[in-house]
Amino acid sequence: MKLSLAIVALALAIPGANYAQDSTAVSTGTYPNTFSSGSANVSPFTNQSKRFNDWSISVGAGVPLLQSADLTSIKNGNGKNLFGYSAYVSIDKAITHAFGINLQYDRGETRQGWFNTKDAAPDATAVGARTQYDAISILGDINFSNLLRRVDNHSTYRWALHGYAGVGTIAYRAYQKDSKGQRLMTEVKPFKLGSMFMQAGAGLKFKVNRRIDLEGRLMYVVTGDDEFDGGGDAYSAINKRSEQISDNFFNATLGLSIKLGKHESHLMWHDPLQEIYYKLDVLANKNQDIEVCKKGDADNDGVCDDWDRQLDTPAGARVDGAGVALDTDLDGVIDLYDKCVTVPGPVENNGCPTTNTGPVIETETKLEGIEFDLNSDRILPSNTPILNNAVNYINSSNGSYSVIGATDTRGTDAYNQKLSQRRANNVKNYLIKNGVQNGKLNAVGKGEKDLKYPECEPATKCPEWKNRANRRVYFEAK
Repeated sequence: MKLSLAIVALALAIPGANYAQDSTAVSTGTYPNTFSSGSANVSPFTNQSKRFNDWSISVGAGVPLLQSADLTSIKNGNGKNLFGYSAYVSIDKAITHAFGINLQYDRGETRQGWFNTKDAAPDATAVGARTQYDAISILGDINFSNLLRRVDNHSTYRWALHGYAGVGTIAYRAYQKDSKGQRLMTEVKPFKLGSMFMQAGAGLKFKVNRRIDLEGRLMYVVTGDDEFDGGGDAYSAINKRSEQISDNFFNATLGLSIKLGKHESHLMWHDPLQEIYYKLDVLANKNQDIEVCKKGDADNDGVCDDWDRQLDTPAGARVDGAGVALDTDLDGVIDLYDKCVTVPGPVENNGCPTTNTGPVIETETKLEGIEFDLNSDRILPSNTPILNNAVNYINSSNGSYSVIGATDTRGTDAYNQKLSQRRANNVKNYLIKNGVQNGKLNAVGKGEKDLKYPECEPATKCPEWKNRANRRVYFEAK
């Protein structure tokens, strides 16, 4: 590739989409209730807590067609189209829900000219050519469907439009055939300045299931080389263009992506806007009134019961968009009952810090708990403030506590029992590591026998936030 073309390619800016907010509250073991809220866990939308799969492997095959060259694949000379073949494999990394980076290897063969080089030359003036190529490139991947998705789009999210652009190195061998026979005309080795190329295009993905996507893709490849087609400046009888012309081709492929990881959802298929719990049902008949709340608003907090995550909000309490009472200082006491709204303090002291050096009188049998990802016993970073608060609470009390692990109803009873025990053990070890006496704690796994929401049997009967609330560890005074 010519140096000027390489500079232009490297100057292309690939935007990253990291503006959305992740409003999924990683709620606690006693959440929702009148004293606690999920506001502590609302954070910028990233995959830092590893809640989503973000790696995948893609493979595909298709047809390349030389379009801008001295010898083309589309109706050149005899009016026929000459079809080559291509294949690709890539390792894909999602950075956000709308942007990723792919390392891709392409291999194929273009066929161009007046006839297929597998056939005999029809006459002395006819020229055919074929080019075998191998290429490695780095592509930016923009998920336009997630980037431009609207809050009021309630459609099932199974189609996604992606845009790709990137640069790399290409090696090829170009052969030419005429009535005298076939011969090698040009060979370019990889990893040289003159072998750089760029490609850009779009793909339409369909989500088959949580593991597999199908994708139709159309890419435009700019080789930056006038001799890629088997012609070029050195062969003036064929060359009809100036030396600076690049031989370019379309590459249409059909492929599939295999998503890697243990989580239910992939980062590129996650729609953060769906987590705002925003819903309006507008009747088609404009003459009828708009029914905003189908099930009403039992606690009169301004959030419809259809998507209210705290149906018993106390009168006068301010709430967030999910109907959860606000807790400004994140100390587990909602602002309505917090005597020190901006300074964290224990529940038993009405949310105010205490200087009492003696034992704290326990007024609650349960402390705040934490939730877990599906099939995981890993403590999420967003839960460490809650656990650190539990350390202070337990150390200031005279009693001992059971650290109780639970799961949702997915999986077998035996598997869930072991998983819940691992969750309880991990939390117990965290507390001991941070200063709690071993004798004050006892880890107990209850599997799926201790559901916070018993109606979630099976799990498909409930929204995901209820199943997540069932996957928890909480504390209980002995």
